[in-house]
Amino acid sequence: MSDNQYDCDNCVYYVWDDDWECYICAAGIDEDDMSRLISGNTRGCPYYRYDDEYGVVRKQN
Repeated sequence: MSDNQYDCDNCVYYVWDDDWECYICAAGIDEDDMSRLISGNTRGCPYYRYDDEYGVVRKQN
């Protein structure tokens, strides 16, 4: 993977959907952004946020 792309597995918006029984992107990406992502005309997902589940614990110390 290049430095300019993101790994969906580590994104806070990549969640399990019980209805579809698979992981989905819950970011609410609009049609224009989705078109750019699929065509490769972007450096990465503009909605990507690293899912740091231990970040809250570090801030409490």
